[in-house]
Amino acid sequence: MRELLYAIAASALIAAAPATPKPEPSGTYPPDAVSTHTLALAGKSYAYTARAGTIALENEKGDTTARMFYTAFTLDGADPRTRPVTFLYNGGPGSSTIWLRMGSFGPVRVQAGDAAPTPNAPFNLVDNQYSLLDRTDLVFVDAPATGFSRIVGAGKPSDFFGVDPDVKAFAQFVTRYLNQFGRWNSPKFLFGESYGTPRSAMLVNALQREGVGINGVVLLSSVLDFSLDWSINFSPSPIGGNDWASVLYLPTEAAASWYHHRLPGAPATLSAFLPQVEDFAMNEYLLALAQGAKLAPSEYADVVSKLHQYTGLSEQFIRQSNLRIPYGRYQTEVLRESGVATGRLDARYTSVALDRISDSMDFDPTDASIDAAYVGAGNYYVRQVLGYQTTLVYRPIAPLFRQWEWKHNDNVPVNTAQDLAAAMAFNPNLRIFSASGYYDFATPFYATVYTLNHLMVPSTLQKNISYGFYEAGHMVYVHPEALAQFHADLENWYAQTLNSGR
Repeated sequence: MRELLYAIAASALIAAAPATPKPEPSGTYPPDAVSTHTLALAGKSYAYTARAGTIALENEKGDTTARMFYTAFTLDGADPRTRPVTFLYNGGPGSSTIWLRMGSFGPVRVQAGDAAPTPNAPFNLVDNQYSLLDRTDLVFVDAPATGFSRIVGAGKPSDFFGVDPDVKAFAQFVTRYLNQFGRWNSPKFLFGESYGTPRSAMLVNALQREGVGINGVVLLSSVLDFSLDWSINFSPSPIGGNDWASVLYLPTEAAASWYHHRLPGAPATLSAFLPQVEDFAMNEYLLALAQGAKLAPSEYADVVSKLHQYTGLSEQFIRQSNLRIPYGRYQTEVLRESGVATGRLDARYTSVALDRISDSMDFDPTDASIDAAYVGAGNYYVRQVLGYQTTLVYRPIAPLFRQWEWKHNDNVPVNTAQDLAAAMAFNPNLRIFSASGYYDFATPFYATVYTLNHLMVPSTLQKNISYGFYEAGHMVYVHPEALAQFHADLENWYAQTLNSGR
């Protein structure tokens, strides 16, 4: 979840972050906690085993460098040769997987506020009627230094805190899990959210080159090609920025304005409205921005008028922004008259803006509305329900930004779309499901569409990509109606993917 912490002003984040967590001794881990449970799905009872524990990673010398915490939910009595297994993880970098574990497709989920603050503790844990346990075993994994995962023994931060080292760690975890639990011949899936999506693009490519066959990859709230929004997130500036960000964020701004009833003469449905915005963004708007100072006054005025029509922002504000509206400014401007700002992770959420003339917020209204529920219920579930007994503090978020090495194959900005394309070429049976929320400013849905349409793979491989779009934000599963639709889409996708090679 807090995936893409870089999208908040990097300089502020670096200044505010506490020291990076230090490596810990190897002997601080309890044995795995194993328990049995049942879950009713669509009128059928499923008996399953839950395992909360760690898997040790090693360096070339055989020394332990980290212990990665995971929770696995496996169907009892299933044949491991045919039973699928899915590895799920959030991103950050620096995010644990408490968000996916407690909100998405596991056997339980926490009931958090939907576009509203969650009431204070105690929080409600319920059996998850949208679990994918009927379709696949589920392994939720915390990245090193997040959750209960720790760098230990011979491990160093540089072994894990970077684009390429991170992928090596996850690749070793996957192969060691397959070894330990005899899952080498199982159908295998990867499921990453936010920064977990570039991780997945690189991970599927790396695993397949090592002979680890992958059936499918779920990309939730994707950011694969960072060049499309590098300047707006890493070096935010209204001057000389990346115009692609203005183009690709516009449909999300339009969707948020539609949700908050800020549009003049708004269409009845989002599905009827967004194609107009997308067409404008990729044609007239893109060409206008490309002309810069050479744009004719009449064309400039026409773009101003349409941006007002599509966002509800005043024409004066749009002119003062020189046609370019960074999402941070949009969040504070669109509802300024009401004294509130919208969420970044999910624009449906709002919070009071104490500084009503500011053009940024020092917290995300989405975080403020749901974090306590996820963290509180997540700790209770793992410690009391699953019985994992430890004195370690569970780290929902670890401040890794300062030490994160952003180079991938020695290149910056990171572009992992090429890794996904390479993985699809290597394995033409590989299936991809891309899921996006319309109200997500962290990873805007239209940037995902643009990226996947430019993988430079032939049409025979492009057809292996399926899409789901939902009236939700970054964490699609926070909105129950979107979760139900997402679940139905994935049930169908898993079935089609598992049948495709037969």
